[in-house]
Amino acid sequence: MYIICSDLEGVLVPEVWIAVAEKTGIPELRLTTRDISDYDVLMKKRIAILHENRLKLKDIQNVIATMEPLEGALDFLNWLRARTQIIIVSDTYIEFAMPLMKKLAWPTLLCHSLDVDDSGAIVGYSLRQKNAKENAIRAFGSLNYQTIGMGDSYNDIAMLKAAGHGILFRPPENVINAYPEFPVCTNFTQLSSLLQTILDT
Repeated sequence: MYIICSDLEGVLVPEVWIAVAEKTGIPELRLTTRDISDYDVLMKKRIAILHENRLKLKDIQNVIATMEPLEGALDFLNWLRARTQIIIVSDTYIEFAMPLMKKLAWPTLLCHSLDVDDSGAIVGYSLRQKNAKENAIRAFGSLNYQTIGMGDSYNDIAMLKAAGHGILFRPPENVINAYPEFPVCTNFTQLSSLLQTILDT
């Protein structure tokens, strides 16, 4: 029996921070784990930029409320849920994710949380667990599930390596070039076909 662990942003929904960058006109917020592999460095940079520009959690939540899943993502999830189990394993935050989870028909989500002060400013973040994506897929493996990992960025690679099958979905060229061992899918039709082949084996 298979369990699939999938990243969220870039795979099922657009990148939240890119949407915030476009809304606020702050290009530095466009940086994601596709660009900076060290997650702590990336988040500290983001929080500093928010502070400099007096942006609060509510400002980001207002942008997220306008976002929609990637075209075809909900249909893909519905197709997949009829065949096996899928868990969303993400480095996003519970304070960001709920509107997007609703639009994806409430898949199970494992993610982190933000530290927010009394003024509503983001002052830090709390990891649910270090190396959470890799540890999640290893945990399911320890329960005798066969595992598939799907992601698009540097912070997904440990999960993909730990999985029985790792798949890159719509990754940038730098990630493809750095990790040529993983098959690459660029749309949900290709991804569904590859997953069906794996599930049938």
